[in-house]
Amino acid sequence: MAKLKLEYLWLDGYKPVPNLRGKTKIVDGDPESFKLEDCPMWGFDGSSTQQAEGHSSDCMLKPVAIYPDSFRENGFLVMSEVMMPDGVTPHPTNSRATVPEDPGLWIGLEQEYFLTQNGRPLGWPKGGFPEPQGLCYTGVGYSSIGSVAREVVEEHLDACIYAGINHEGINAEVAKGQWEFQIFGKGAKTAADEIWVARYILIRLCEQYGIDVELHCKPYKGDWNGSGMHCNFSTDYMRETGGEEYFLKLMDAFQKNREEHIAAYGPDNHLRLTGLHETQSIDKFNWGVANRGASVRVPHSFVNNGYKGYLEDRRPNSQADPYAIVARVSRTIAEVPTK
Repeated sequence: MAKLKLEYLWLDGYKPVPNLRGKTKIVDGDPESFKLEDCPMWGFDGSSTQQAEGHSSDCMLKPVAIYPDSFRENGFLVMSEVMMPDGVTPHPTNSRATVPEDPGLWIGLEQEYFLTQNGRPLGWPKGGFPEPQGLCYTGVGYSSIGSVAREVVEEHLDACIYAGINHEGINAEVAKGQWEFQIFGKGAKTAADEIWVARYILIRLCEQYGIDVELHCKPYKGDWNGSGMHCNFSTDYMRETGGEEYFLKLMDAFQKNREEHIAAYGPDNHLRLTGLHETQSIDKFNWGVANRGASVRVPHSFVNNGYKGYLEDRRPNSQADPYAIVARVSRTIAEVPTK
């Protein structure tokens, strides 16, 4: 038996998007065989996280996923849902509870972000601006992406892989100091869980460098790309049956629910979805084959395969709650009959 360090993670009640919170519980156990079922429910003071009043402040944490913690010997990260004091009823801020249990819904999320120090992106000159965008996207070399940023994203990649997160890759993005990682999950909640844990790992890693992670979708005005969290999605029906008729009905449903999608896709998206910088305007909906300026990008492989496969909704932004994104996509898909 060993002393295990469990870092319980949850989402607070702040708006327009929640923040990550975490606290450590020490338990006895075997690190080689410890699993989710061994994690007890736990409580916290909801009056300090905008989730309860001070006169009745108890909230409960229900463990939903567990990951090895590379920061600590015998450590685990425990992603948790916030529950009411009865331990059964989801708290009103529990967005994960709004996502259906659907193992056939496969989700891939592309998390973009800026690494900043003293309020400016890494690599930006003091008191000025970098050269125009162009060489930074998938760039190589100090002048394109710097050095500390590369070190951070490589460490983050290793920590995510150690945790068992289905991390699919990294790349430098279009603006200097901007990066992206991609996570894929089979099951409606899986990728969203892992995006939140990967965010936690990145933010915690940056503490030791004196660097902040900026998730706002358009933190810097001007001719700089904003940050998105494109949502790639498919269902059993889309992968196995599909067809042009179903696809067109699905796109009609996405257009009908445009405002509902935008509401779920993160704050201040009007600053990013302008029709420029590989976006469609926030007040419009369109789809296009290989069109990165569309609301929904349709891969060539989807059309060539008889309208079967996955689609990419490019509207979600980098600061959005991935649970809210997946829940909204799932609800719209459910509106389209498959028979």
